[in-house]
Amino acid sequence: MYTFVPERITPSKPKTSKEVKPMVFAVCFGLVLVFAAVAAWCYYRVSLRKAELLRTEKLNLNKEGFIIRNQKEDVVFRVAFRSGALDLDSCNKEENILRCSRSSKGKLNFFIMTVKPKDTITCYRVRWEEFVADTVVEHAMYWEKAHWYGGSEMSTQHWPIKLSGEQEPKPFVTSDVYSFRNSSGGILERYWLSSKAAAIKINDSVPFLLGWNSTEETLYFQARYKDSPYRPPVGQRLFPELSYRVCVGSDVTSIHKYMVRRYFYKPARKPSESMFRYPIWSTWAQYKKDINQENLLRFAENIKMHKFNCSHIEIDDMYSKTYGEFDFDPLKFPNATEMFQKLKEDGFQVTLWIHPFINYNSSNFGEGIERKLFVMEPTGRLPALVQWWNGIGAILDFTNPSAREWFQYNLKQLRVKYGIASFKFDAGEFSYLPEQFSTFKPLADPSTFSRRYTEMAIPFYERAELRVGYQSQNISCFFRIIDRDSVWGYELGLKSLIPTVLTISMLGYPFILPDMIGGNVYQNKTSGSDDLPDRELYIRWLELSAFMPSMQFSIPPWRYDREVVEIAQKFSQLHESLVAPLVLELAGEVTDTGDPIIRPLWWIAPTDEVTYTIDSQFLIGDTLMVAPVLEPGKQERDVYLPSGKWRSYKGEMFQTSGALLTDYAVDLDEVAYFTWAS
Repeated sequence: MYTFVPERITPSKPKTSKEVKPMVFAVCFGLVLVFAAVAAWCYYRVSLRKAELLRTEKLNLNKEGFIIRNQKEDVVFRVAFRSGALDLDSCNKEENILRCSRSSKGKLNFFIMTVKPKDTITCYRVRWEEFVADTVVEHAMYWEKAHWYGGSEMSTQHWPIKLSGEQEPKPFVTSDVYSFRNSSGGILERYWLSSKAAAIKINDSVPFLLGWNSTEETLYFQARYKDSPYRPPVGQRLFPELSYRVCVGSDVTSIHKYMVRRYFYKPARKPSESMFRYPIWSTWAQYKKDINQENLLRFAENIKMHKFNCSHIEIDDMYSKTYGEFDFDPLKFPNATEMFQKLKEDGFQVTLWIHPFINYNSSNFGEGIERKLFVMEPTGRLPALVQWWNGIGAILDFTNPSAREWFQYNLKQLRVKYGIASFKFDAGEFSYLPEQFSTFKPLADPSTFSRRYTEMAIPFYERAELRVGYQSQNISCFFRIIDRDSVWGYELGLKSLIPTVLTISMLGYPFILPDMIGGNVYQNKTSGSDDLPDRELYIRWLELSAFMPSMQFSIPPWRYDREVVEIAQKFSQLHESLVAPLVLELAGEVTDTGDPIIRPLWWIAPTDEVTYTIDSQFLIGDTLMVAPVLEPGKQERDVYLPSGKWRSYKGEMFQTSGALLTDYAVDLDEVAYFTWAS
């Protein structure tokens, strides 16, 4: 059967149900969600790959810097790039090296190489090299709420480092920190250590400038040739590179031991045992420039009369007619040969103060010009005259083999003629070179000049002393901290001694001379009279010095009274019987380990956070802890005992897991010290 449909009749469309519309919308929305999820997943996968690309061991890199974590996932090191942001699309990773080829400023060579020298230590070698001349590379290192140590000797020395205000980056070079109070000191290394067991060593090739911002708690590490004393190696363009190594370990002591063994020179031998056992007697603070034959012989006579031992007498400024001559002024020393014979018969060794300057009125100035022995002006035609604390003159160019040979010859002649045992090598800081100069061998790193000067002491190492040090740990001499003022405080005063000695120890210099007992008695910088330090200050200084690797008198104790003489005799004998044998034992180990002789308390308690900030106590080795009184009018002090069993100098026994002894009694003629009894 067929159904008949009339013409002109159009079948009506079925009406869409109202329930169908939401379903369509839901399907479309679902598809959108699916596509979004797929896109998010793809983006997530790409992000994961990028994150993995920008991660190496415990270091995470981003365009603005990087952070490093330890094995516990705590952030221990953080750097911000201040001279440009990385273009992360230019980065790639090959095994243990992460590289980037562009920054926001253009082409560069950036890489981070990861090395694991031990299971507990990871090191990261970082390099940022620009390809634009006269530009700047700068990274900011955040303190990360850690305590930091190292760097250099400073005029106001704290332990750990305390910096105030903001300092624009300036050349990190050896300077006379006594005369230039805001500069870095004469003993410095490009090395810093954190209580969070992170350490950083700036590479030698970097034209390195250091600044800081105490508000932001950052150090600024800058590489720059423009307007700096640095020069690129001969034949290379002025492309600055900032490169350094960051190593992270399990604790502050172990990471420091690794860094010293890996990156520092070590002493090849130890100085004369006499310098460790017996006091040095200097003429400087006692006589200043008024030293002469009569005063010197009287000085020696008084040392014997008061029954003090003597490593040697050091004749200081000024014994010659002019600065730059290598003989005695016949007016001040009319019978120098007989004088030295008398001193020898009385059992005294003698050393002489020496320096690198030849003043223009010296008889040797003309010879130096003729033989081109001096640091020259940039043209190389004339000597570059310099202003130093004793006048105007030229400075010997220790990059010149002829100057080195001439200087050494004159010193050896003094030894032959008078029996001089050794020399006190003063000055040597780069800060005494003129702003514009030239040397026989170009100085890419200006502080290398100080290194060359320290090498002059090698033939006389047994009783020599130096006050500059840069990559000079293997010179094997005593290194003297810069002159101290006769005051109590942290600015070149008594309180600065322990922080300074600890800092220099951490920089790899174990044989430290803590300058003269009581300070240098400079005018307007002395607590007491103009020519004699405050009596109590002198006694407390003496007591602290007795526990240092070497003691040095100048203001003699008999300038005070009988009690002071007896205290000086007591502590000189204690140094000889208790301290010196231990120090000599440790000195014998230094050539192998590089470990410091004078150590911070955290050395034996690296996880005890209380020890990180103690700046008035120290260890000799691991077994003798010293806590001197450093405040005027005090006969007591707080003493912190790290975990262990300790015996006090009074015979008391303390078994502790870390304890503070409050108001521990210490009389004027005492130093609190404790020996390890576990």
